Amino acid sequence: MTDQDATTDLWESVDGLWAWLEEHQPVAGREGLLLRVLKLSEEVGEVAEAVIGAVGQNPRKGTSHDWEDVRSELCDVAITALVALRTLTPDAREVFARHLAGVTRRSLAPATPEST
Repeated sequence: MTDQDATTDLWESVDGLWAWLEEHQPVAGREGLLLRVLKLSEEVGEVAEAVIGAVGQNPRKGTSHDWEDVRSELCDVAITALVALRTLTPDAREVFARHLAGVTRRSLAPATPEST
């Protein structure tokens, strides 16, 4: 699969990753679900670590990461979130599309005097 194929088939990739995780998870059921959602916190922490490393904020470590590392970690957050959503519902594609449409409408709607 090429990078372009993965982008084109985003939800097929998410479904494939979800199926692989379902088959190989050491903890199943409700605990497995909770751990999959908690994985997001771990991934967000890795974004923070990469940002801190990219700007050299930790004097002990110096510049330990670059902005490519940050981009990569942000992608991991997005993938983890989509797989977690797929874990909660087989209709993840539709749930996400509906939610994105609502956020887009609210955020990109022209400002009205009442909302300013």
